[in-house]
Parts: sequence; C-alpha cells; structure tokens
Amino acid sequence: MDQFLNILKRNSLLLALIVVMVLFEITIRATGHGSMFSPSNFTNIISQNSYVIILAVGMLFCIIGCGNVDLSIGSIVALVGAIAGVMMVNWETNIYLAIATCLIVGILIGAWQGFWIAYVRIPAFIVTLAGMMLFRGMALLVLDGLTISPFPPEYLRYFTSFVPRARADAFAMTTVITAVICIAYLVYALYSRMSKIKKGYAVDETSVFIITTVIIEAALIGSGLLLANNKGIPVILILLTIIVMAYSFYANNTVGGRRLYALGGNEKAAKLSGVNTNRILFMTYVNMGFLAAVAALVCVARFNSAAPTAGNGYELDAIGACFIGGASAYGGVGTVGGAVIGAVFMGVLNNGMSILGIDANWQRTVKGLVLLLAVVIDVISKKRVKQ
Repeated sequence: MDQFLNILKRNSLLLALIVVMVLFEITIRATGHGSMFSPSNFTNIISQNSYVIILAVGMLFCIIGCGNVDLSIGSIVALVGAIAGVMMVNWETNIYLAIATCLIVGILIGAWQGFWIAYVRIPAFIVTLAGMMLFRGMALLVLDGLTISPFPPEYLRYFTSFVPRARADAFAMTTVITAVICIAYLVYALYSRMSKIKKGYAVDETSVFIITTVIIEAALIGSGLLLANNKGIPVILILLTIIVMAYSFYANNTVGGRRLYALGGNEKAAKLSGVNTNRILFMTYVNMGFLAAVAALVCVARFNSAAPTAGNGYELDAIGACFIGGASAYGGVGTVGGAVIGAVFMGVLNNGMSILGIDANWQRTVKGLVLLLAVVIDVISKKRVKQ
C-alpha cells in the first residue's frame, strides 16, 4: 500500500494532467465543441507546444543549476527567426547554411550572456532582462519592422511534414512504428528492472511495476493510433523525442549532469569539491541560447513567416512549464520529464480553453493561478522538509 502511495506521489503531476484532459474532454463534448482527443487536434497540440518543450528543457537546466531563469529567450527566438527569414527568403541562401548560421548565432548569444553571468557575476535576472530588450530591438532592425514570408518548401518539410509522406501509408506505417516502440520500451523496462535487482537496488513491487508498464504502454498505443488516423508521425515529434532523450540522459547518467545538480544544490560545496562552477554556469546559458535558436527554426517553419513580434511571452511559457513540472525555485531539483509534462499541461490548458471559446484574458488568468499554485506547493514542501 505504501508503495502505491509513493507511486501516486511521484506521478501526481501526470495524474493531474490526465484528470484535466478528461475534464476538458467531458466539457467539450457536452458543449458540442467536438473532441480534444480527435486525431487532428492531438497532432495540433504537438505542433503548438513544440517550442515550449524545447525552451522548457533549456530553461530547466538554468533553474537546476542556479535557480535563475532566462528572460531573453523570446527575443532570441525573434532575432534568430529574423536572421533565418532574411537569409532564406530575401537572400535565397542555401537552407543548410542558413540553419547552421542561426544555430551559431544562438550559441554566441548564449555565450555573451553566460560570460556576464558566470564570470563577471552580474545577476542573471539583470543580464537576461537587458537581453530581452537588446535582442528584440535587433530583431526589429533586421526585419525593419516587417514580416517576411513564405519560407522555401524544402525548409518547411524538415519541421512541418509527416512520416510517412504519403498519407495513404500513414496508418500502416505509424501502427508498425508504434508497435516497435512499445516492444522496445517493454524490453528496456524489463532489462532495467532485472539489472537493478541483480545490483541489489530497491525496485517497485511486481504488481506496481506491471500497472505502471501497462499504463505507459496504453498511452503509447493510444497516441500512436491517434497519429495513425491523421497524417502519421509529425517530424517535429521525432525532433522533440531526440532532444528530450538526449537531455534526460545527460542529466541522469553523466558526470556533467550530476555536477549541474550539485551546483544548484550548494554552489560553495560544489566548488570546494573541485567542480568548475563558473564553467558549468556559462555552458548552461550557452545551451539555452542553442535551444532558443532551435525553437526559432521550429517557429518560423510552423508560422511560415518571420515576424518582429515572434516569441512574445515564450519565456513565461517555458518558466511556467518548468515550475509546474516540479522544478524548485531554489535550484538543484527538477527533471526533463517533469518539464515536458509541465509543457504539455500548459498546452492542454491553452488548447482546451481555446476550443471552449474562453477569452484569452481568462486563459492568462488561469495559467497564472496554476503557476502560482505550483510554486506555493514547492515552497511549502521545502519548509516541511526543513522542519
């Protein structure tokens, strides 16, 4: 019984997400607005929230490492998107050269901010607030206040197409891919459990393991069927999967990831242990700049345009996703999976309220209250632990 309670506690956010989705589905169907779980809307949720997930992963590392945030990422998205638009549309530059240039610009911006934060020790809030204004102004200058469109079709297919390309083959191929993923996950789960048992690590009871595995497999099968009944697997979903898996592995299975958590837990102790805290802090913001550039490339492809107003409020979505996903405002606590669930939670709120026709101002109010509630829970739980 205690193990079941622990499982519920560890997966409270996921359970809350499921409850919210079910409530939205009931309300949407009762009011005659269709269904949240229609294949087209499910694909739309993935597309709409792709940038939030990418930015949330980078923001999570900033929060874990130092308890700080990056307020400039929305402006970086606008600037990098502007550069992409000018190069691909106005100058007709090779798309691969343009993509590489945009990624390098993102890295350089991250290095610029990381230098002032890590080595000069100017508060991250001040540096990124200045960056918010600086890079937004530069985006306006690059675009001259105008919107650039459309982007080349060969560029758009890397972010807006589906696998397979032929819609007639979508159901069969997506079903096969889903089956392969389900089998791969089952093999991984069993291997991981057996490995832990051999090493003498504590594992969940067999019944709990079976229930958890069945729920995850059901979620994978359900998602696969929804995608199969639409156009197939979005290419952007493949990109998101690669990013999430790579950063999860780095955070959980590398020395660099452990040092990042140590920096957020106690910087002085980490420094005395021989950790180069300045370098880790610097690379955290370099990484944030890189992921902001990736998000910019995704956004301009989704909207098929580069606009000076792009990226407005993106930093708030990313920050909200991290805190809702369980990241601590004090640093040192948080997971990539939690940030992803937090981003999906925000996306479901946006999507559900939009389908119901709720005013945008009320949507912001609800999201603000949800974010405040998440931080309040974090602060209260920290006080209880100290007591």
